[in-house]
Amino acid sequence: MPLRYLVTGGAGFIGSAVVRKLIGETGHEVCVVDKLTYAGNLASDGPAAFIETNVVGTFTLLQEALRHYRALPEARKQGFRFHHISTDEVFGSLGAEGFFREDTAYQPNSPYSASKAASDHLVRAWHHTYGLPVVMTNCSNNYGPYHFPEKLIPLMIINALEGKKLPVYGNGLNVRDWLYVDDHADALLTVATAGKLGESYNIGGHNEKTNLEVVKAICTILDELRPDPAGPRERLISYVTDRPGHDARYAIDAGKIGRELGWTPKQTFETGLRRTVEWYLANPGWWGDIRSGSYRGERLGAA
Repeated sequence: MPLRYLVTGGAGFIGSAVVRKLIGETGHEVCVVDKLTYAGNLASDGPAAFIETNVVGTFTLLQEALRHYRALPEARKQGFRFHHISTDEVFGSLGAEGFFREDTAYQPNSPYSASKAASDHLVRAWHHTYGLPVVMTNCSNNYGPYHFPEKLIPLMIINALEGKKLPVYGNGLNVRDWLYVDDHADALLTVATAGKLGESYNIGGHNEKTNLEVVKAICTILDELRPDPAGPRERLISYVTDRPGHDARYAIDAGKIGRELGWTPKQTFETGLRRTVEWYLANPGWWGDIRSGSYRGERLGAA
């Protein structure tokens, strides 16, 4: 039976993947709410914007969702869900071993992750205090088509295609668990429809890689699919000053969503990365328009 979804940030990277899945594969009715601004604008790339969006914005959504929920007939209340989507950054930084689980203590280390942690706590509070039916998810690093060129993977792909330097933060040994965006969208809909109210689910791709490993893998795929007459693209790798609050390692234990809801990622890092590179090769018009505007390929977030 088709359902009605309101997707905030639905024009963004993850949000648009969810919308495409809802419309293309399931035929649900979708309403998108999006400010249509983006972090590529350096004027809004600071902590105040994170607080406004993630704390004040989440509070506003919770208040309006609660008002709407309370006005629903009892029969329709049974199908209402407020799905809050967060990040593994709220848990802080891991050492060489271990994984983030749903019961891992929060220890955010950057203004962005602190604002996301605050929004998580607000959602949990609205569930326990006011009875708002919520489900929550914390995901690892996403990648895939339509990713804004500020981010590591698309920036490396495009710079490598243009023969530009491939700027790697610090020593390149920061570790992330990489999750293909369409797998994430599938997991989000699984939680939205089958998740237990008040519960949180970690979503990860089971793909731990250092940033340097990621960049080298991109170079290898591009050298195969579109060879550079000047030679292998690893020659373009350069090291730049690390960004503030750059956590050493994130790794998700996604066992709960697998055990309770039956979700597992379909893409390995190798298959997902190849799909991503192929998409950027096939869609230069999409990222070319962005590169010709205000964003010129900087690594953002250091200011």
